[in-house]
Amino acid sequence: MKIDHMENKIDEMGDAHVSTSANNPLRDDAFDLSNEEKIARINEDVKSILQTLGMDLTDDSIKGTPQRVAKMFVNEIFGGLDPKRKPKASTFENKYKYGEMLVEKNITIYSTCEHHLLPIVGRAHVAYISKGSVIGLSKMNRIVDYFAKRPQVQERLTMQIVQELQNALGTQDVACVIDAKHLCVNSRGIRDIESSTVTSEFGGAFKETSVRREFLDYIKLETSF
Repeated sequence: MKIDHMENKIDEMGDAHVSTSANNPLRDDAFDLSNEEKIARINEDVKSILQTLGMDLTDDSIKGTPQRVAKMFVNEIFGGLDPKRKPKASTFENKYKYGEMLVEKNITIYSTCEHHLLPIVGRAHVAYISKGSVIGLSKMNRIVDYFAKRPQVQERLTMQIVQELQNALGTQDVACVIDAKHLCVNSRGIRDIESSTVTSEFGGAFKETSVRREFLDYIKLETSF
């Protein structure tokens, strides 16, 4: 879906899109095992899956796959489940008194749908209005990436990004729009390769129509160098 259709899509959705808890569904004992222990267990689980599918795990091409998948799950694509990996959201005093909206757009998202464990790929657009504090630009990207690296639903991811920035900046004036393709839709089931999903979360001043429209207009700007 093109960015210039995003505002209409958000207006159509209103408050009717699916709402989920802002917390990922983790058990109380989620961190009892070390990462090394998790990798060892997942390695065996993936072996079992591949063997059940009839794959020959003695073949040179596939014999290392269970270990590679286990490491990827724990250290990479689901690394955002580990609270020790949470980026420090360092903020600074807004000494230059910049009082307008700051927008970080086109932040790349690689996440994983928790329903089919297939990729979610898209862009996040994040904005805030300072109430005295500012945050490093790269920290905004890191916050997006941290919450994306989990089994996710897009609605929850959008909420988590906004809530984390609200807490860090001490203001409700934070917004996020995500436009992403879900391979569970694009590559299986209906196999609609053109569709994408748009979610939004608007806090504080961004609930006002004029402020929200300003944010969406910034998203539409072409970025070329």
